[in-house]
Amino acid sequence: MNTADIQPYKNILQQYWGYSEFRSLQDEIILSIASGRDTLGLMPTGGGKSITFQVPAMAMDGVCIVITPLIALMKDQVENLRRRQIKATAVYSGMTQDEIIVAFENCILGDYKFLYISPERLETEIFQTKLAQMKVSLLVVDESHCISQWGYDFRPSYLNIGNVRALLPETPVLAVTATATPEVVNDIQEKLQFKQKNLFQKSFERKNLSYSVKTVEDKNRFLLKILESVPGTAIVYVRDRKKTKDISDFLNQNNITADYFHAGLTNEIKDKKQEAWKKDICRVIVSTNAFGMGIDKPDVRVVVHIDLPDSLEAYFQEAGRAGRDEKRAYAVLLYAKADGSKLKKRIADNFPEKDSIRRMYEALGNYFQVAVGHGSDAVFDFNLIDFCTKFHFSFFQAFSGLKILQQAGYIELTDEQDNPSRLMFSVHRDELYKIKLDNRQYDSLLTLILRLYTGSFSDFIRINEDELSARLKITRQEVYDSLIHLNKLGIVKYIPAKKTPFIVFTRDRQDHTKIHLGKDVFEERKKRFEERIKSVLSYAESSTICRNKILLHYFGEKQSQQCDVCDVCLQNKKSQLLKNEFETIQQNIKTLLEKEPLPLEKLVDSLPFDEEKSIKAIRFLIDNDVLVFDEERKLKLFI
Repeated sequence: MNTADIQPYKNILQQYWGYSEFRSLQDEIILSIASGRDTLGLMPTGGGKSITFQVPAMAMDGVCIVITPLIALMKDQVENLRRRQIKATAVYSGMTQDEIIVAFENCILGDYKFLYISPERLETEIFQTKLAQMKVSLLVVDESHCISQWGYDFRPSYLNIGNVRALLPETPVLAVTATATPEVVNDIQEKLQFKQKNLFQKSFERKNLSYSVKTVEDKNRFLLKILESVPGTAIVYVRDRKKTKDISDFLNQNNITADYFHAGLTNEIKDKKQEAWKKDICRVIVSTNAFGMGIDKPDVRVVVHIDLPDSLEAYFQEAGRAGRDEKRAYAVLLYAKADGSKLKKRIADNFPEKDSIRRMYEALGNYFQVAVGHGSDAVFDFNLIDFCTKFHFSFFQAFSGLKILQQAGYIELTDEQDNPSRLMFSVHRDELYKIKLDNRQYDSLLTLILRLYTGSFSDFIRINEDELSARLKITRQEVYDSLIHLNKLGIVKYIPAKKTPFIVFTRDRQDHTKIHLGKDVFEERKKRFEERIKSVLSYAESSTICRNKILLHYFGEKQSQQCDVCDVCLQNKKSQLLKNEFETIQQNIKTLLEKEPLPLEKLVDSLPFDEEKSIKAIRFLIDNDVLVFDEERKLKLFI
């Protein structure tokens, strides 16, 4: 790599991010994009994916479009960019038409550098119209594994990206993801219409991370034992929200500072909990899989999974949040025999009967009073608990059924969102000073907004009514009433805070009997889900193969070595043969099998060593793919 070529990008990195050097692979991906090549960056969690497109986009003319399904991450990245004085905006479900138009107009006329957009918005007429007027420098596909039906989180809306590519034939594409199997890697490049394959990949190996599985019945007590043995910051992952608080309380009662975290909390509470954890005021966060996105705390010493995840992809990402400082760290999965049947039950929960899903669709139309043949692009606030209560659906099955309807293209169900209050001035600054209001309170409020929040004449900005009320020494209700009045006068556009998921009818409501749930959205996805469940159980129940080797093999690194630090390797060390004994037995085995394949019993009998030692050596060689069984169940050397 030519050092001179990368220097302009290093200057941008230093100016806006304060770093003097790129991490491994970042510079290679940046130069690939800069040369106009379609690029796939496969970088494990914490590898710095956002830098690979944010830095080169700053050097290009025009706006970089970033497609991502994670609305919370989208908002977070936009705020981070704005804090660095970089113009960025986002468009996603739940925004008003006014907000969407302002965001697009700013990308066309306002010298904005980044537009974050959810994949579902790509097919809307307004996006297609506004895209034609934009100068697009780069198209980024975040979480790009979502475009592959082989992936663990396939989203049909990602297939719309192919249509966007057709509208931007000269614009290079950068696809990034943290986890992808070899099949998914190929599928991403094919679906995104890469002109030629171009993959930059970091090894998934984490040499400083020790993986282990502990089979225990009293998981809380064992968790306590781990945290008492391993000092430092920790994350504990569980499946449901109630358990986050229960375990957090248990740890605090046992003198370990802990807090709980899940998607149902407000943004303000989440931020406080994250900050306390980041600053080591709180040692342990007990969370659902909602925690970790965008969190880059390098000194996490241990990640513990109390419950089995749905896939090794999810496990690898979550466990990988430990030890990003390259110092020794631990990823521990606590397993009880009953966990296997619980995990298998998720198959039924994730894939309810098709007729039940059709009834859910019919109920959804009735719930929002949308007539058959109407409702395309209609957006509704959605309370899943209320919906399930009114129509007598199981919560988990209803959630899964609605996700399948989303896969089939009938609706979109967004994640629960904590949307803060937003405001934008409807009049120009000069006009504002000429307006005479009949209440001095309005003048004081407008003056304070202008002082506290910049950019409110050109874009919707977040405001905090509590902060405004405290500074003005009036109640929050008075602030709210004043803003509503100013909105009616046409002076501001005010959107009060709201915490809710949304349902979007992506097409007119259909007769529920005609809802088509094809093999690709049901049978094939169910089969792949079952395969992922089997992989998780195989990992949890294995006691002979290196944990690291299992994970690396799953992600396509077939020639990986034993890690020597996982629970299996450490156990093998305790009971392993002396090195010279093993090498002697191995050489004898190779000599015998070079002549002909042999049944296991005959091979053991033919070796001039202690039977137990011979079997131990053979088992090791089979587990590490040195020996394999042929069709007649005879052992032979793997070539």
